[in-house]
Amino acid sequence: MNIQRCLARLDARFPNRRGLITGGASGLGLAVATTLAARGWKLALLDLDVQRLGEAARALSAAGAAAVTTHAVDTRDAAALTAAVDASAATLGGLDLAFNSAGVAAAGRFLDTPAADWAWVTDINLLGVASSCRAELPHLLAAGGGLIVNVASAAGFVSGADMSAYNASKAAVIALSETLAQEHFADGVQVTAAMPGFFRTRLLEQARAPAPALGMARKIMHASNLEADVVAREILARAARGAGHIVLPREYRFLWRFKRVAPAAFQRFMIRYRAKKEAEARARRGG
Repeated sequence: MNIQRCLARLDARFPNRRGLITGGASGLGLAVATTLAARGWKLALLDLDVQRLGEAARALSAAGAAAVTTHAVDTRDAAALTAAVDASAATLGGLDLAFNSAGVAAAGRFLDTPAADWAWVTDINLLGVASSCRAELPHLLAAGGGLIVNVASAAGFVSGADMSAYNASKAAVIALSETLAQEHFADGVQVTAAMPGFFRTRLLEQARAPAPALGMARKIMHASNLEADVVAREILARAARGAGHIVLPREYRFLWRFKRVAPAAFQRFMIRYRAKKEAEARARRGG
């Protein structure tokens, strides 16, 4: 796949180049915004972090964005979110692309994960995405079509142990995206679920998890050779080609196919994998 050729296709598809990114002040959201800024897009960034929004706006303007508008908003506040999306669309003259990447993480055994953590993760990762789509879709429909990319995770189909709340929220984002893709295909709106595996981002900065689980997640993330800018470009390129499901890096695509073709065998594989990792951990502790 030629990334630059695909990005050029995205530009040609949306000549007005108007994009909105939730979670746009850092991590994957900012990487997507930076990629689009270099191609002269007009951008709206929505995020909770006021300081990072200001820093991002200055960096994107310097990178070549035709315009940058920012709104400090919590995606859990549906009314404030809708107002921010409406204001962004008014400033940009409409919307062509929405990239919903605001999200949080929680880890730990199911019985050890408090209900409050479940509510926190679900409110942001699922209901926040649903509220974003609800606010964005009218503007895409008014433009005669558009693209929504909802950031789920490989966790949404791998469903590994000790991540129940996070896994469930991301699986729901995949289901939501598939549903919206069916509902709005005839309207010219493409809805894509992005399902990346571990890559280097700021997701774990506010994660809620026991220290050992959080330490392991950080170790895996830091061991990844994937940076957010690489992930951003590939997601945008694959979405430009019309992909409804985007799984990366490559090794996760095998797991995606495995799970869909042979779910029972996949579940047995994951149980064995967990048992192996627990045995290795016991050996390192000396018994």
